[in-house]
Amino acid sequence: MKKKWRRFLACLSVLLIFFASSGAATEKEPEELKNLYAQSAVLMDGSSGRILFGKKETEVLPMASTTKIMTAIVVLEHCELDDVVKVDERSAGVEGSSMYIKAGEEYTVEDLLYGLMLVSGNDAASALALHVADDMEDFAELMNEKAAQLGMTESSFKNAHGLDEEGHYSTARDMAKLAVYCMGNEDFARIAGTVSHTVGEQTLVNHNRLLREYEGCIGLKTGYTMAAGRTLVTCAERDGARYVCVTLNDPDDWDDHRALYDWAFANYSFTEVIPAGLSYDVPVISGEAYTADAATEGAAYALIRKGESYTTRLELPSFVFAPVAEGENAGRAVACMGEREIASVRMVYSEDIPVSDGLLLSPGERFLRFWLLSGCGLPFYLEEGRVAT
Repeated sequence: MKKKWRRFLACLSVLLIFFASSGAATEKEPEELKNLYAQSAVLMDGSSGRILFGKKETEVLPMASTTKIMTAIVVLEHCELDDVVKVDERSAGVEGSSMYIKAGEEYTVEDLLYGLMLVSGNDAASALALHVADDMEDFAELMNEKAAQLGMTESSFKNAHGLDEEGHYSTARDMAKLAVYCMGNEDFARIAGTVSHTVGEQTLVNHNRLLREYEGCIGLKTGYTMAAGRTLVTCAERDGARYVCVTLNDPDDWDDHRALYDWAFANYSFTEVIPAGLSYDVPVISGEAYTADAATEGAAYALIRKGESYTTRLELPSFVFAPVAEGENAGRAVACMGEREIASVRMVYSEDIPVSDGLLLSPGERFLRFWLLSGCGLPFYLEEGRVAT
């Protein structure tokens, strides 16, 4: 009988969602970004993936050697850095930018990744691809599988190096999604942010000038082919605020990236959107206490522009049965901008609530207590939306 009532009450229990006033400010195109040379461009929050600025960011275009970002992450997720790769003739003679490896030579995966990301070695790309897969076509399948996992819905990969090929394309938005994901990989971020690296007697110098010329730049990758034009993906970070910038077919990409980052750092700040210790009392059924305190484990931050509004809600159960254990997961606090989630943090119970020895409730009494304590599972308003200042 008790089990039936538990199932019945669990069905009535809904998430307590505390909504704040919603709606982010509608933005006009910034004056300082109206004259970008890029055919397609995007500036993305490097933490949440939120698009802060876009110019034809969903237009399908070739992406040249920025392809190697995908190559690198697929290799990192299929190999160990100290794996040894023996170069075969198929890789040694690849056209275009090169690390100048020769057939029969042996390199570690890590050294080839430096050759791939710093000097854009097409030969390194081929050697790595053929180490992971039997041929380039099979490796491209792995690239496309990863693209699908990351939600890169307008991308198709045909090779590991980015040389022009029919059916090989992406968008600025998709490449930004990829970059955000890759910069979360410690080994990728370290390699992509390296200014120079020595392999044998050869010193490889990163083609990404912004690593040396722009304060806070921490990676990523350059590209160029006749069909694609100049392509560039970069990442910059200051004071906890991280951005990813992508431009495709941009004859003035260095200056465009500087302009985008200057605008972002001047207008956005890394803001606390969920405070540490934010709490709510969850009704307890059959416990020694009537409620259990659920609190955020820590604070959460997001990039917020001055004047933008954001909302905070708590996702908690309408009630909980005793016993309740301190540290047990209760739900989460979520900050949103419009419909998009920009930050979240786990909420846990901050105290033990044992079952009350003297409180033996009948099923009907349990239901009545739940009804009174939880307000029939209706949502409650916790706080107003906040506007960044």
